[in-house]
Amino acid sequence: MNSVVGDLAGNAAQIVDYARRAAEQGSDILVTPELSLVGYPPEDLLLRSAFYAKTEESLSDLAIQLAQFKDLHVLVGHPAVKNERRLNAASLLVNGKVAGAYYKHDLPNDMVFDEKRYFSSSDIPLVFEVKGTKFGVNICEDTWLPDAPRMARQAGAQVLLVPNGSPFHMSKQHQRYDVMRANVASQGLSLVYANLVGGQDELIFDGNSFVMDQHGHVCLHMQHCQPDLQLIEFDGATPKQMPIAVPLAIEAQVYQALVLGVRDYVGKNGFPSVVIGLSGGVDSALTLAIAVDALGADKVRAVMMPSPYTADISWLDSRDMVERIKVRYDEISISDCFTAFRTTLKDEFAGLAEDTTEENIQARIRGTILMALSNKYGSIVLTTGNKSEMAVGYCTLYGDMAGGFAVIKDIAKTLVYRLCAYRNSLSEVIPERILTRPPSAELRPDQKDQDSLPPYEILDGIMQLYMEENQGRAEIIAAGYAEADVERITRLIKINEYKRRQAPVGIRVTHRAFGRDWRYPITSKFRD
Repeated sequence: MNSVVGDLAGNAAQIVDYARRAAEQGSDILVTPELSLVGYPPEDLLLRSAFYAKTEESLSDLAIQLAQFKDLHVLVGHPAVKNERRLNAASLLVNGKVAGAYYKHDLPNDMVFDEKRYFSSSDIPLVFEVKGTKFGVNICEDTWLPDAPRMARQAGAQVLLVPNGSPFHMSKQHQRYDVMRANVASQGLSLVYANLVGGQDELIFDGNSFVMDQHGHVCLHMQHCQPDLQLIEFDGATPKQMPIAVPLAIEAQVYQALVLGVRDYVGKNGFPSVVIGLSGGVDSALTLAIAVDALGADKVRAVMMPSPYTADISWLDSRDMVERIKVRYDEISISDCFTAFRTTLKDEFAGLAEDTTEENIQARIRGTILMALSNKYGSIVLTTGNKSEMAVGYCTLYGDMAGGFAVIKDIAKTLVYRLCAYRNSLSEVIPERILTRPPSAELRPDQKDQDSLPPYEILDGIMQLYMEENQGRAEIIAAGYAEADVERITRLIKINEYKRRQAPVGIRVTHRAFGRDWRYPITSKFRD
């Protein structure tokens, strides 16, 4: 299910609706995701006593509402306070009562997680019996380590029910399968893995819930990035095999995650529409396609802001794309504003050559125009910078970085092209020339990205090894990259941290994104 953080009434209504549908199918047990009643992660809401009081009240009301589904056991996630200890709980609601509760044993405190900031650990198992089969409960991280599954097995569990708030990154599902086989199936336990769906700020929860038997075979696999309810039948402690769909290609997984992230960030925060600066380049084209797929063309506005350096083909390609995708499109020239800035600064800059200062002025004029439209109409600005640019600072503070949500900030440039190709395989909304022309910021005559940067294949490879895989300079050189390129790119990554700290929040799709995953000091003299 797609919970909304803090929307206890809305989340409870979803749970009741799922319970009704489950009961109509003859289900005995309904498993909802981690903290399903309050949304995940609630972050510092978990430090407020009023949050727990309201949660306790909502849980009691929910139990009463669920009593209409006789003998249906509903496992609901929520925070709780017991003996002045804050706990991550999953309560079993049946026939109007809380029949039992399990409290999370292993609290993740790495990557995007900081649960030790909020919760205390518990080591008391919960096992209950339904029609002769004994079900135990673990919560998310519990199954990524061996202790909690082993304790459930020792307490008599035959099937492990696991509410999850497991965020998406590329190749995450294979990792989930491997870890569940190692820690749960190895205990002789079948597994029901119920994961959250939805966008929560920069995090994407991809669903992909599944059922695995005690031999590690996947018996049921649910939808990617969509709410889903499936009935799985057990023969004793063994789940029956269901048809398994062909796994999605990685480009399809990422694209659907980006669509979900935009839809939920805009929708859950109540923005009526979005505005995007369209340049005729590949990044803004991909962002526009994602926005339209997420929200519909009627909620998306594209604005082309040409300067004296904008190539004719950028105009033509922008017009071509908006005609294909049917969004509102406007052209607002920045030439007069640029001239006014030059005139204002003429005496100050007398005798000095033009450089990136004048380039950045153009980007900042565009940012100001987009933010003015945002203020006037209530639309949120979607920025279009990719991870490669953010890594090395090939972006302008208060210019192209100005906006409310950064859709592709965790998408390397080489992946941008792959995602465009995937989207065009569904329907050709991105003109081919946008994908084949050399990328350019068009802030000076005949400018190309590769005038200032190494080829993106090299930049992305070094960035991945250094930033995502934590490899050192010597290791990256040993992998085949030129020493000069390694030195340059790693230096740029370090000195541009101050820019990235001021970037808008954006969608995370790799296992290490700039933001919550990457916590490097701005002020530092350390060098490898």
